Amino acid sequence: MLQAVSTRLNPSLVNKYLARPLGAMRAVQYQAYDSGCDHDDLAEARKWRVSFDEKALPKGQTTYSRSSGPGGQHVNKTESKATTVWSVEELSRSLPKLIRLALRTSRYYAKGNDSITIQAQTQRSRSANNEENHQKLFEELQRIYREQVPGTSSSEKVKKYEALEKSFHSNRLKSKKQQSSKKSFRKGMGRNE
Repeated sequence: MLQAVSTRLNPSLVNKYLARPLGAMRAVQYQAYDSGCDHDDLAEARKWRVSFDEKALPKGQTTYSRSSGPGGQHVNKTESKATTVWSVEELSRSLPKLIRLALRTSRYYAKGNDSITIQAQTQRSRSANNEENHQKLFEELQRIYREQVPGTSSSEKVKKYEALEKSFHSNRLKSKKQQSSKKSFRKGMGRNE
């Protein structure tokens, strides 16, 4: 059934939502987005984001090797391809909890040595490729932050969701009471006959 429905939909959208673990989806319908998170962790992550700078990142271990692709003889003779490795433990020291937990979901994560490994070979010089690696790590941490840390909910939005939740619960209780009175009425009619 699901496969029949999914063939009519855009495959990329189907994969996006079906591949997502159930825990990642919002469980409560009438709730502000950030209400399920620990507020101390959110505050720590937001404070880190404000002070986050590319220069604050650890250096990592960089190795150089011969590059491939276009570039002629220069590529074949010089070792300009930069491969930088940051252990997750080393990176975790300077990151907030919400970002630390998501490091292992990065596309640059290497499970074999529990590290983030980034390569660059687009430039002709070692230092430029090394800087590109640091820039890629910076952008990856920014992406993880955007995925893991929700924006702040305004007080109006929080009040709106509280009103929706209250309305939902009152309508649910009203429906249950109606169903209960309907059942009790049927039970009472059955005894009299």
